[in-house]
Amino acid sequence: MKRFIALYFLFLILLFILFYAPTTELSVSLNQLQNRWTLAVLNAFLQPEQLKGIDIWVNPHYKIVITQACNGMIPILFLYASILAYPSRFKHKIIWMILGYIAFFVVNIIRILWVVHITQNGEGHEDFYWSHDIVGNILLLCTGVGLFFIYIKTAKTRNVLKN
Repeated sequence: MKRFIALYFLFLILLFILFYAPTTELSVSLNQLQNRWTLAVLNAFLQPEQLKGIDIWVNPHYKIVITQACNGMIPILFLYASILAYPSRFKHKIIWMILGYIAFFVVNIIRILWVVHITQNGEGHEDFYWSHDIVGNILLLCTGVGLFFIYIKTAKTRNVLKN
């Protein structure tokens, strides 16, 4: 268990440095691409002209800005660190990283659309807070824990978790 925890934090730091923080051209490009994909899919579900650039206009006085922090990469990297730290076959890790990416992409789109819907039909900032910061984050957390639980249950582990 100590090995898993140590590896988890090591992989988490490395993944954030390599793929999220603006430390390399790769991380910047990856996050820009992720934002473009997220916005393109969102645009298909929003009202015409509701999405302008990275802004989703909820009403003429209130907009939701889709930034790098909204593109779903943070929970994906937390899941990836867990998968990489857990002792299982490499092929199994790759399969679950791909499945995790797809699941988080879809759940993140649903989360953003939920926030837009609640904010648009509610009182504005207060509804944004609870739909985004509470319900939205719980949805992402449950998705990550659920995916990792299924990953563990389907993994043929190597016998290294004794510590």
